[in-house]
Amino acid sequence: MSVKFKIKKNDTVEIISGKAKGSKGRVIRIDKDKGRVYIEGQNLVKKAMRQKKQNQKGGIVEVEAPIDISNVMILCKKCGKSRIGYKIENDKKMRICKKCGDEL
Repeated sequence: MSVKFKIKKNDTVEIISGKAKGSKGRVIRIDKDKGRVYIEGQNLVKKAMRQKKQNQKGGIVEVEAPIDISNVMILCKKCGKSRIGYKIENDKKMRICKKCGDEL
């Protein structure tokens, strides 16, 4: 069963807990079934990869590991870390920053 999340792909977020606390990055992928997000350049782990094609190399590669969605907060351009609210204008639902009211 998947749940609706307020964080979307390509959002800029900050990690608020764990070993990468305080680091910022862009959301690459969201796993809705497990409630986890993949953030570009954060929570890197080494993984052994097999050579798939003649031109693609195998070996040990660093890839992003998932982080629980509760451990990240969206970054507002004006005020920084914030929660997400919704506002309906002209039959269009927009995500807004709870602190300053700007559109995200």
